[in-house]
Amino acid sequence: MRFGLPRWSGTLAVKAAVFITVMCCALAALLGILVHVSVTNQTVGQARDRALSRLADATAAFEAGDPLMPGTRLDPPDLPPSLRDLALAGERGTMVADHRGRPMMWAAGPVDDERVLAVGIDYSQQSRTIEGLDRAILWSSVLAIGATVLVGVFAVTRVTRRLHATARVARRISGGDLDARVDDPRTQDPSRPQDEVAAVAAALDTMASSLQGKLLAEQRFTADVAHELRTPLTGLHAAAELLPPGRPTELVRDRVAALRTLTEDLLEISRLDTGRERLELDSEPLAALAERVVRGSSGGVTEVVVVRDLVVETDRRRLERVLGNLVANAHKHGRGPVTLTVDGAVVTVRDHGDGYPGYLLAHGPQRFRTEGGAKGHGLGLTIALGQAEVLGARLTFSNAVEGGAVARLTLG
Repeated sequence: MRFGLPRWSGTLAVKAAVFITVMCCALAALLGILVHVSVTNQTVGQARDRALSRLADATAAFEAGDPLMPGTRLDPPDLPPSLRDLALAGERGTMVADHRGRPMMWAAGPVDDERVLAVGIDYSQQSRTIEGLDRAILWSSVLAIGATVLVGVFAVTRVTRRLHATARVARRISGGDLDARVDDPRTQDPSRPQDEVAAVAAALDTMASSLQGKLLAEQRFTADVAHELRTPLTGLHAAAELLPPGRPTELVRDRVAALRTLTEDLLEISRLDTGRERLELDSEPLAALAERVVRGSSGGVTEVVVVRDLVVETDRRRLERVLGNLVANAHKHGRGPVTLTVDGAVVTVRDHGDGYPGYLLAHGPQRFRTEGGAKGHGLGLTIALGQAEVLGARLTFSNAVEGGAVARLTLG
């Protein structure tokens, strides 16, 4: 079984803190070991030289027949066995060992084939000095690591705050707020040093400005084309009404009507794109409004199911437009039976066709795009989604498990 790490462990601040802590610990351990080894070698070396010097004096005195010096003994029983063996082998040596609960520096050498002369020097002071040094190294390392981690986390947090601000602006832009900008102070003042975060912020602001300019130009073009088409289409419609009855006339009138519908849809989309639509609120029973939408629909038979009626304060015209487009899309691109269900503030339109295409479920409706050989311009659902946003409602699209497309409108 694989255990995952918590989400907060993947943040840049946590990673930086862990990295700084590990590096500080490694550096402190290395320096501490070097200082400990250096001081210990120096202290032990001084004690060893002192013990060997006293051993040399004691050996000379013993060989001259003089009395043994204080601290010098012949074949002491508490001499470390390994040092005794070394001395019996004819070598002089030293060793630190505990003697009656206290550290002792021993120096021993041979006086004949069977006896050993040994000198013992109290090593307590040197041992306490090394222990104190180790404690000082440990506490100073802890303080240094703590201070370094705090300073490092503070510095990294300043960077991550700027990165989070840039990410928030990017999400706002992807959500449709093209006026959002990072406006990093470092990008406004050329005299200040520019770091990588400032470069990313500047690039994002430039991209947003360019994207906004292109979208505004596209919106203006769409609106201008739609406005320019209205006049000739009005003339075409009037001329088509004057044609004699017959199949050719019906075809002309049908195409003119389709062009007029397309033009009105383009105008509505251009108004929605401007974001300046205003609501005309009124209290409306949802069940009655749904019945009215179904009666006005010419696509086919739609069953209205009222689970729980609710009176909502909304813009009646816009809500009728949303529901009408959903019902029309269900009849045009799906298969019957088509059901419109009212359950409180949730209105669901369901058909039993092949369901919505994958791109629509992943990215939402896209104008002038249809798949699977369906006829249409993709504007109906786009307008429904835009009007739902103006109403402050949430419109979602999904496919039923047993088949069919499901559009769910949740009123705020």
